[in-house]
Amino acid sequence: MKNRVVYPLVILCVVMAVVISSLEAQEAQNERIGSAAATELLIPVDARGLAMAGSGIALSEGISAIHWNPAGLGRLATSVEATFTSMAYIADITMNYGAVAIKFGGFGVVGLSVKSLAFGDIPLTTNDDPEGEAGRTFSPSFITVGLTYARAFTDAITAGGTVKMVSETMGRANGSGMGFDLGVQYRNVAGIPGLNLGVALKNYGSRMDFGGTGLLLRATASEGRRPEGFYQSGAASFELPSTMEMGLSYTREFSEELVARVSGTFVNDNMALDQYRVGAEVGYKIDKLKVFGRGGYSYSPTSDFDEVIFGPSVGGGLSYSLTGVDIALDYAWRQTDYFDNNSMFTLTFGF
Repeated sequence: MKNRVVYPLVILCVVMAVVISSLEAQEAQNERIGSAAATELLIPVDARGLAMAGSGIALSEGISAIHWNPAGLGRLATSVEATFTSMAYIADITMNYGAVAIKFGGFGVVGLSVKSLAFGDIPLTTNDDPEGEAGRTFSPSFITVGLTYARAFTDAITAGGTVKMVSETMGRANGSGMGFDLGVQYRNVAGIPGLNLGVALKNYGSRMDFGGTGLLLRATASEGRRPEGFYQSGAASFELPSTMEMGLSYTREFSEELVARVSGTFVNDNMALDQYRVGAEVGYKIDKLKVFGRGGYSYSPTSDFDEVIFGPSVGGGLSYSLTGVDIALDYAWRQTDYFDNNSMFTLTFGF
């Protein structure tokens, strides 16, 4: 009985802290738009979550929850899960993601994830060759590796965290940083079956520092008689795109075959516009096969016409239970201004 009182109070305190911090940051928020590094951390990696516009931090569970809310990893349905995602992002950029998670009994669940961006070959231009006529190319490398731990403390409470190492390489210049995610989920809020609460603090950590021989400049010292040489150009460091997110979801089972979910999330981004995300999912079970349809929308009330390029999203999925293995295939499509629309496929195995 004591835990049933303490845990909801802890959740309420976390939510209040997020709200107060969000209100205090509103005034200075717009002045910091575009000043974050490693914004690839915000690119979604799960087709189910993308189809619901990223609104499911209160309902995401299993390996797909690593990106949205690490607390959901504590509800891994099988002993081992693995997932693979490929997304056609903007400007001919492809995002690839893979993760594996293992349940260790009462200890909890541990997950390892890797995200990379593929930019293709980009023509190399210099002051001496501004048109790239020499035919030289370079290919940037953006990689994020994450280690996640989550645990279910009670039937209602799960919590988890992720530590992420971020690496960016572009030609002979590179940058690195470290970030942390923390999340909590609380099911059956206020004793209402199907009503869930989620809170997540994401991408908090060190600043991104940049270096490499690409920052060397050929120059002549202004004092003394030293010959022309290479001098290191100091690069500024930048903060990660940290966010504070909280959301609710409600699940209603109409029968053993039919289930519906709705979700909503508020996102406070320290270096971008606040967002309100809503989504819905309908699932139908036919023997061992489950079929899902999903949709969602993300809205920023303070944005100008060209500050938010992503529109509504839709998608669907199939999951099938075989002997000893569960297989799920999900697809998401998101409307995008100025670029080709985003398409994402996610394949998940559970053992």
